[in-house]
Amino acid sequence: MERFTERAIAIIKEIPSGKVMTYGQVAHFAGSPRAARQVVRILHSMSQKYQLPWHRVVNSKGEIGLKEEGQFIQKMSLESEGVKFNGDLINLEVYQHWPEID
Repeated sequence: MERFTERAIAIIKEIPSGKVMTYGQVAHFAGSPRAARQVVRILHSMSQKYQLPWHRVVNSKGEIGLKEEGQFIQKMSLESEGVKFNGDLINLEVYQHWPEID
């Protein structure tokens, strides 16, 4: 597995309940700031295998990127962890997680 993918998986696994990170933020901390779309692919293809808390990753505006049923499931999952929405937006100043990287 590629180093970026390994780091992204590790970062996503560490997002605590009730917090979110953005796709771009995960990419940045995994070592490739322009690889937000690769983070989307990792979440899509590896969430089940690695039991990733995929619902804790949102877009840079604090919005859920999925549509229809996926959006509903993600919003319900986040709300069950205490994340509050203002319409379709999450206040990133309140809920964004900033990992401590060595």
